[in-house]
Amino acid sequence: MGCNIGTILVTGGCGFIGSNFVRFMLRKYDYKIINVDKLTYAGNLENLSDISDHPNYEFVRGDIADKALIEGLASKGIGAVINFAAESHVDRSIEDPRVFIETNVLGTQVLLEAARKYGILRFIQISTDEVYGSLGTRGSFKEASPLAPNSPYSASKTAADLLVRAYYKTYGLAAIITRCSNNYGPYQFPEKLIPLMISNALEDKSLPVYGDGMNVRDWIYVEDHCRAIELIMHRGKGGEVYNIGANNELSNIEIVKIILKKLNKPESLIKFVEDRPGHDRRYAIDSTKLRNELGWDVIYPFEKAIDRTIRWYVEHQDWWKKIKSGEYLTYYERMYGHRL
Repeated sequence: MGCNIGTILVTGGCGFIGSNFVRFMLRKYDYKIINVDKLTYAGNLENLSDISDHPNYEFVRGDIADKALIEGLASKGIGAVINFAAESHVDRSIEDPRVFIETNVLGTQVLLEAARKYGILRFIQISTDEVYGSLGTRGSFKEASPLAPNSPYSASKTAADLLVRAYYKTYGLAAIITRCSNNYGPYQFPEKLIPLMISNALEDKSLPVYGDGMNVRDWIYVEDHCRAIELIMHRGKGGEVYNIGANNELSNIEIVKIILKKLNKPESLIKFVEDRPGHDRRYAIDSTKLRNELGWDVIYPFEKAIDRTIRWYVEHQDWWKKIKSGEYLTYYERMYGHRL
């Protein structure tokens, strides 16, 4: 069943997936979009510099755990909340779990309460397949799979998901949870696997690969994810969970070798490093429900999308070189320096 949205409150819209979603929606619709972002390490205003003057776009710097700020925005006639805002990198959650609880759990509760109080029509919680834990060599996660998080990050996202479910059950809030597999594409912070490997290869630096490199993920191009969220926002059913995946399983080492080959760089750049604690071996998402009920499917096969992604990072080296200096470089050395 569709709904009249009007104005969308996007949280974390300066991050990787959020910025791609904001741009995608402004291209396609006449909705007004209010983007709230705290601009922590992965939130980058440059991700949306090309649409900063768009008449239907407004940026607000702020924390989703700031009750007064969020309620002030929610009172402006918001039709839908899309909650991308999250601390999202597993390694960082192992270093400092507290900030993940504050943003991912408390921040989500503040948003939910504002949505309930002001009668917001749709609340979309952007979650992750990591809440399901790790798979064996067969099978895939379904929406009813048990939640078994293995890192502070995934535990905080699981807690947020359960709060979203509770607000639907207790208050009747039309809340929906989406759980997506690993995204890749433009504007992804270069601590994540694909942009890290592309940028390091372009600089002829070592490519650090955890363990034996055989950890498997289902990879989806970010625009296909955005299309799924758009569809779920308009036609998804309140109280439901929708898995979003591309049925494209590849190991980390396969991804790295593909990138090196496409950039004509030697595999000698690969450096296997000590594995991180609680590193899930395999994820795979079953998105049958989304495909059957809402008619979604991917339009970017991996071979086409990885070429687009590599080309973007080749053409936007100023963007990622700025990020890979300063605080990010300090963090990178702290995480990988002793392992190389």
